[in-house]
Amino acid sequence: MRFFTGLHQPSDAQHFDAAFVAVNRLRNRKSCFMVFDWIMDSGAFTTIATHGGYPLPVSAYAQDIRAILKRQTHGRMLAAVAQDYMCEAWMIEKTGLTIAEHQRLTVERYDALIAEDVGVYIMPVLQGYAVEDYVAHVRQYGARLAQGAWVGVGSICKRNGNPRAIEAVLLATHNERPDLRLHGFGLKTTALSSGLVQELLYTADSMAWSFAARRLKRNPNDWREAKEWTDRIAKRPLQRQLFVAGRTFEHRISVVGQFDI
Repeated sequence: MRFFTGLHQPSDAQHFDAAFVAVNRLRNRKSCFMVFDWIMDSGAFTTIATHGGYPLPVSAYAQDIRAILKRQTHGRMLAAVAQDYMCEAWMIEKTGLTIAEHQRLTVERYDALIAEDVGVYIMPVLQGYAVEDYVAHVRQYGARLAQGAWVGVGSICKRNGNPRAIEAVLLATHNERPDLRLHGFGLKTTALSSGLVQELLYTADSMAWSFAARRLKRNPNDWREAKEWTDRIAKRPLQRQLFVAGRTFEHRISVVGQFDI
């Protein structure tokens, strides 16, 4: 699993091999910024939490992507995340729609963004809440998800305290389409410590470092806090699961890689 550090300030991306930056931080930026590999988030969570939906058409986001790509003189934008609709209960209450409608709208906005042909990979997002929701959404996308497609898995960040729930969603998605390369949005320490989560994900991002710094009364905008947190995650022991003949066995891997079964 490759980890992309979520950042408040685009200028901080120069300190990371892989960064995750929201379009909201870049939309009005006139100058380029130093970056290596990065993913641009659509800002879907903030937009829907604020407006209960998308006040602007997909074409506006497409124009944002084109403008940012045009200004980019350093690094590589590996993907721009499509504008999805999250499916946590409070988001459903915010929009007044159903999970099925959120899934349909997510696919519709993905289709519209693909049609804009913006010149960078558009990451589709799977949405749902129950395990079966995600499987149903994979099927709804159908042939849109090419073999080996890089696909985000949404509405899991609020379940970081229950990594088994996240594992169940990822495993069901993997079983439905084992070829897909999955990206986990907004994962925190507990979920990232699960070896199964890391094995099922191709990539992940997180800004948990900022919340951790705020809780400890330190600067939640300091890139050094992000760097220290990211390094700790890379060294943290993993809780792994082995699958043998349909059965699951748990074991731990220490920092030095020894097994304690």
